Amino acid sequence: MALAQPQRIPASSLNQRPVTLAVIVGNRGFFPHHLALKGRNTILEILEKAGIKAIITPENDTNVGAIESLNEARLCGELFRQHRDEIDGVLVTLPNFGDERAIANTLRFADLDVPVLIHAFPDDATRMDIKNRRDSFCGKMSACNNLRQYNIKYSLTSNHTMDPTTPEFMADLKQFAAVCRVVRGLRTARLGMMGARPKEFKTVRFSEKLLDHAGITVETLDLSEVFGQIDRLEDDNEIVVSKLNDIKNYARTASVPQLSLNRMAKFGVVLDRWMDENQLDATAIQCWTSMEEYFGVVPCTLMSMSSNKLNPSACETDIVGALAMLGLQLASGKPSALVDWNNNYGEDPDKAVVFHCSNLPKDVFIDDIPVMDFQEIIAGTVGRENTYGTIYGRVKESPFTYLRISTDDFSGKMTAYVGEGEFTNDPIDTFGGYGVVQVPRFQELLAYICDNGFEHHVSINQARVGGALNEAMSKYLGWSVYQHK
Repeated sequence: MALAQPQRIPASSLNQRPVTLAVIVGNRGFFPHHLALKGRNTILEILEKAGIKAIITPENDTNVGAIESLNEARLCGELFRQHRDEIDGVLVTLPNFGDERAIANTLRFADLDVPVLIHAFPDDATRMDIKNRRDSFCGKMSACNNLRQYNIKYSLTSNHTMDPTTPEFMADLKQFAAVCRVVRGLRTARLGMMGARPKEFKTVRFSEKLLDHAGITVETLDLSEVFGQIDRLEDDNEIVVSKLNDIKNYARTASVPQLSLNRMAKFGVVLDRWMDENQLDATAIQCWTSMEEYFGVVPCTLMSMSSNKLNPSACETDIVGALAMLGLQLASGKPSALVDWNNNYGEDPDKAVVFHCSNLPKDVFIDDIPVMDFQEIIAGTVGRENTYGTIYGRVKESPFTYLRISTDDFSGKMTAYVGEGEFTNDPIDTFGGYGVVQVPRFQELLAYICDNGFEHHVSINQARVGGALNEAMSKYLGWSVYQHK
């Protein structure tokens, strides 16, 4: 029987609200109770410092505010059930050995189906007498053993025992919060596909049924409906004028014809309305070349603006590319982009040029206000005047995480690869949105991509969140994930 799911929260909201953790403090009768109470208070202080909201039984409702007995487990489980729609994950902390049965029973009674982090306090080797000895080192193993028997998935801290007041534990806590956001956001993601797949791009085909099986919804909209809605908008419409001002404030538009800007503004109004009405977390839009031939602009700027507002937008109807952008954003809280693994960089085997035409969000660029121009590649076939709206800029030097998600029809699985690298400041002179990247053991990654039939598109984000994404997708979502280290 499937476990109950928390209420859906729009992905962009998940990055703007505090993560909420249900907290279980372990205790065991013949171990020092004062350690459990002190540990409870310490953990709550650390959670507050991290900006994480805690759901925990009141201190006076159980012995020293911890969970040990069957009755306490039922009490705590019921509290968590009442807050199911708020809870993103569970933190189990062991200030002493803890009662492994009570921990497992609490999670079974709560019926949450969210990520669980197991933490154990370290012993002080100079205070190993009966009044101060914790044995959490051992108790953590027992807790994990019982959770495994109960078929409850869980995560571990980077060290077996950890002082929660250290920066290392704070880093673990922040990574776990990222795991919680990714799991909650992707499990109920709503994606919008505007237009049909360009006939040249079989690489962006996907299985809508596999996405549905993973809880991910795809809503479609034909370009004829988009153009029809645009035709009904006048240039002086208040909403169109507002969107036009947003565009001019977003990018430098001095070289762009007013006609093209008006078309973009109307397209932006229709795009925003469609996303609002369908509660879409991300979109993938047909561009090549219907938009240019029959409407006379590229949609890049509006897609860039959407991604920059944490509503990722991928081109060429790459739905799973948009999904990967969304996963990266949920983990980091920063805008994501979709690029091509595009060119070698000289003779360096660990470097490459990534590129798109582009619709990259402006926050990834060196320049605060990027330049809007015409799309040089498509202009050769449909005319320069029909291709204004692309965003030019170089990606700034930074660490980054890359992620590709795919639907493997042959195995019936969601698959992915994820890893981390660096955007460098190596010299390069080209157009569109671009950057030079360095990825350790890059040739091995490229071979993996080709051997396993992954697409040439990859989603990127200027943060190091590969570990959180791997944990979320492989352990809690059950996808087949390769993490390149």
